Amino acid sequence: MRSCPRATVKTAAEFLGGPFVFEGEVVHGDKRGRTLGMPTANIVPEERFVVPAHGIYAGWARGHRAAINVGVRPTFKTGRGLLIEAYLLDFDGDLYGETLRVAFAERLRGEERFDSIDALVEQMQNDVERVRHLLPLPAE
Repeated sequence: MRSCPRATVKTAAEFLGGPFVFEGEVVHGDKRGRTLGMPTANIVPEERFVVPAHGIYAGWARGHRAAINVGVRPTFKTGRGLLIEAYLLDFDGDLYGETLRVAFAERLRGEERFDSIDALVEQMQNDVERVRHLLPLPAE
């Protein structure tokens, strides 16, 4: 898999004429996000596809704002490979087996390892608040 850390998600959107979109089947993960209060829809990208650099992104999935992680989850030693995990804000449902399209709007930060679960959860909450701020819902 390849990524280009020098290019930004916004630059990619300019070249593509819209946001970079990744699509894949939602698969079962370790269900760790659920235990941390932020269940994620997990997509295992195929080797032949280009993905954004490891990190946390603000984006959209199924019409919901999403906090998206691209990476290997370094805080946990799972032995699993690259995963795209999308936490859909204000969504409650089961997406297993469905095809999910994830649109990347902005990179928030790089992926990092945390010394404690509490520190990870605090950062995840901060990331979600940044997504809410960066991607406001349209006025009705």
